[in-house]
Amino acid sequence: MTREEFEKLVEEEFPRAVPEKFHHLIKNVGFLVEDEPSLELRKQEGLSDNETLLGLYHGVPAVARGDFYGVGGTLPDTITLFQLPIEEEAKALSVRLNLTEEEALCRVIRETIWHEVAHYFGYDEHQVRDREDKRNEK
Repeated sequence: MTREEFEKLVEEEFPRAVPEKFHHLIKNVGFLVEDEPSLELRKQEGLSDNETLLGLYHGVPAVARGDFYGVGGTLPDTITLFQLPIEEEAKALSVRLNLTEEEALCRVIRETIWHEVAHYFGYDEHQVRDREDKRNEK
């Protein structure tokens, strides 16, 4: 899949990933797409050779922004989605759940966006995974 096609899916899945009532609360965040995590990022995150990232939130969580956040030149936070690992995860998911590859890809993109936006709202990894487990039980 081309980068342009993948970015279009990210744009289409955002409203499905994050309930509309939260859209107005997401401010100063740029969404990026990269092929995969760099070696430097893999080391920084403590990933082993067989681990990867689907996405990464980088910035100041909304709950940690004080009164002076944004005064002066504040760069936007970023949410990066890693295309190649997401595509690999989607292929495995399509087989596991008997989905088309496109259905699986949209699902993985949607879940990755939700996961990283949860970090933006201040949830740590344990809290995000706990909420994901509860969502998946439904």
